[in-house]
Formats: sequence, structure tokens, C-alpha cells
Amino acid sequence: MPVHSSVLDLIGDTPIVDVSELSPNPSVRLLAKLEGQNPAGSVKDRIARAMVDEAEADGTLTPGRTIIEPSSGNTGIALAMIARVRGYPLKVVLPENVSIERRQALEVFGAEIIGSPGEEGSNGAVRLARRLADENPDWVFLYQYANEANPRAHYETTGPEILRDVPDVTHFVAGLGTSGTLMGVGTYLKEHKPDVQVLAVEPPSGEIVQGLRSLDDGYVPPVFEKWGGYDLLDGKRIVRPRESIEYTRRLADECGIFAGLSAGAALAGAVRVAEKVDGEATIVFLVSDGGWKYLSTGAWTADLDEVAADVEGLIVF
Repeated sequence: MPVHSSVLDLIGDTPIVDVSELSPNPSVRLLAKLEGQNPAGSVKDRIARAMVDEAEADGTLTPGRTIIEPSSGNTGIALAMIARVRGYPLKVVLPENVSIERRQALEVFGAEIIGSPGEEGSNGAVRLARRLADENPDWVFLYQYANEANPRAHYETTGPEILRDVPDVTHFVAGLGTSGTLMGVGTYLKEHKPDVQVLAVEPPSGEIVQGLRSLDDGYVPPVFEKWGGYDLLDGKRIVRPRESIEYTRRLADECGIFAGLSAGAALAGAVRVAEKVDGEATIVFLVSDGGWKYLSTGAWTADLDEVAADVEGLIVF
């Protein structure tokens, strides 16, 4: 194994693990891509590096300039790691009801946290960050929801990795957040294997499933529209909060995979897909991050119904 010049060189090339013991259909394989193996602990390492690299290349981000970004956790942590390595001040607009682990991780990397109203969720953080960016034009607003580097990072890395490691992939399932993963991976896979089905996992409108958003709640990420999301997706599966926690527990209990709550939602969506498949299939689903940022929720140890009720008021993705 080579010696790497920077921790940033460890981003990407994440492993895929067979978890077909969780498949309800003996003809369908379930494969989990473990993005929690990235150095800052999530799939967002990929887009954070891509956004910073692009901003440096086009002259938007120069030494000493401050980065501002709204985040409910993972993107902020990834940016904080990269900003610390490359020497940029970082301000993260963070909903006040995120899990304590998220706030602590940002503090480890020296990010300044600007609180936004918890009841407004991630959309409120976006609104505040946009206002602050307008008021401070010397700050660099990367804005993951509209930044082309977001889906392009997945088109150039995540998608090729999946096809390289799983050439027989028939379905790709991932949660819908900024939509960058689905747009980038889905576009790449369909260019090379047009029959691959790309499916989004969403919560019911008005309900919180950690790490996901519903397009029916009124905010459609600009990258979703720019990359033709409505035409690209072959469908979506609706997953409720309790299911996401239940399947997160199953990943740990039956497969030894300590993953975040959105991974449980993605697995639940993949199981729904597997139930409907006729014949053989290979479903790859995305495990966005590890479970360490969720310990304070009691997701693995407390009563399932109590945890489901509690996390609806806590943003932990």
C-alpha cells in the first residue's frame, strides 16, 4: 500500500459489501457501498473536495478567503477537514437541533458555527447562509445544492467505482438529499448501462427521515433540475422514520455494519425494490456515513418507537 501525501488522497475508492442476507428475494443481491470509510466519515468528502478544488482552479477561492456553507452535518464536517488542511477559515450555518456529535466534529476541525433556527431545518440554514453570503461578498459561498461540482464528483468517482466493482449492477438506490449522488451516479451508470434502474428514497411529505428530503415539501435542489432528475429517476420509494431506524439496526445486528440513519432508509428502499423484482438482480445502495455521529440518539439501544419519535425533532444527518 502506498504512502499518501495527504489525508485528502484517501477520499473515494470506498468498499462495497455483500449484505444479501437482508434481501427478501433469494434471486436479488443487496450490496452496500460504505461511504463512511472516507476520512471525514461520509459521502460528502467527495463533493467537499470537488467544490474546493474547482473554486481554487477558477480563482474564486484564494488564500485567506473565508468559506461559508449551510450544512446539517456531513458536508460541513468534510469542508471543515479540508479547510483545516488547506488553511481556509470556514463558517458553517448549522441548525440548532443537530446532534451533539456533529457540532463536536466541526469544532475539532476549527470551523466557526453559526446557528440557525432548528424548527426551520436545513432549508432555514440555506436561507441564512445565502443572506450572510450576500451581506459579505468577500466570503466564498460554495452552495452544495446548486454547485455543479457536487453531481460531477459522483459522475467522475462514485459511479465509475460502482461499475468497476459491480459490473452486473441492475439497480442503484440512494437517499435524496442535495440529489448530487443520485444525479452523478445515475447519469454515469445509464450512459454505460442504459437498463440500470436508478431509484430515490424519500420520506413522506412533512415527515423527517434523517439525511433525506421530500421534493413534495417544496424545495427542489437546483442540481436535481440541471441534471434532469425527473427524467433520470426510474422511481422512488417512500420510507418512514421508524423504518430507517429499524433497518439501521439490522445492518449492525445482522451484518456488523455500524452506519448512519440514512443508510437504514436506503436499505429499506432497496428491500422494497428487491420485493418487486422478477428474476435475478443486483442492487447497490449507498451507506452515506458511519454511525458514530448518531450515538446520542440511542438509535441502537433505546426503545424503537421512542427513538423514532425523538429523532423527528432532531436533525442528525
